[in-house]
Amino acid sequence: MREIVTAALQMGSIQKADSRAAVVARMIALLEQAHEAGATFAVFPELTLTTFFPRWYMEAQSEVDQWFEREMPGRDTAVLFQRARDLNMAISLGYAELTPDGQHFNTSILTNRQGEIVGKYRKIHLPGHSEFDTERAFQHLEKRYFLPGDLGFGVWRNLGGIMGMLICNDRRWPEAYRMLGLQGVEMVTLGFNTPSVNSQQGDEGPQDRLFHHRLSCQSGAYQNSTWVVAVAKAGVEDDHPMIGGSLIIDPNGKIVAETQTEADEMIIHACDLDACNFGKSTIFDFKRHRRIEHYGLITERTGAVPPE
Repeated sequence: MREIVTAALQMGSIQKADSRAAVVARMIALLEQAHEAGATFAVFPELTLTTFFPRWYMEAQSEVDQWFEREMPGRDTAVLFQRARDLNMAISLGYAELTPDGQHFNTSILTNRQGEIVGKYRKIHLPGHSEFDTERAFQHLEKRYFLPGDLGFGVWRNLGGIMGMLICNDRRWPEAYRMLGLQGVEMVTLGFNTPSVNSQQGDEGPQDRLFHHRLSCQSGAYQNSTWVVAVAKAGVEDDHPMIGGSLIIDPNGKIVAETQTEADEMIIHACDLDACNFGKSTIFDFKRHRRIEHYGLITERTGAVPPE
């Protein structure tokens, strides 16, 4: 048995006016709660440190850049890393990254229990659009403010297992999970900020959004025989609601823990990485059963092309 007592630390809403320091204080309170419950690994959401700023249309680059971190840990986040070291806890968190050469990414990192960053992932499947859209109920400008990730889908050995990271919209693309599965992943962390309604389809409300969220995460876990820890930033941010539904899912695709609110909330589960072995050695034994000679369209074509 290889257990990682894992805490999914859901964050409630972060308003546009909230400071990094105030957000980090909330994160530390959740981290301490997780430690008291026996966790050795804690997972925070996508863009943990700020409001979901891609909902706002901004033209001035200086206004955009205020939401980005130039280093990690930085001035406001160093105290979080120090507290994690004090508690001997590994963490994963998402943030907006501004690189030294001026590139902007939606990023997630993974640390070990000594507070050292052992893995970094930059979001690849960016949803939304790049210019102001008058037809939308609200904006979703990730394509304006972020570049597609350039690090690929990586995995890292940490806490005695093999870990990978995805971010939000990645969960809807089976190729993302499969890239990690082909590297033997045993736990996928996935932060998300998901609006309660679709900005282009008004009749898709929060229940449908939660259904598709669970479906995507559960299928990714089952089809790759891996744990999935999906963590929300939720609640109403400056009048814009986002779903909760943070989940811990076992390698059979079963939800073993789920948040019940849209506020700061912890869920925890002792995740046995050896539970991945049965699926990886039977129905999802990729080496025995995959037929890659027939999968060419997956990498040759982006859009669907119906037959003539």
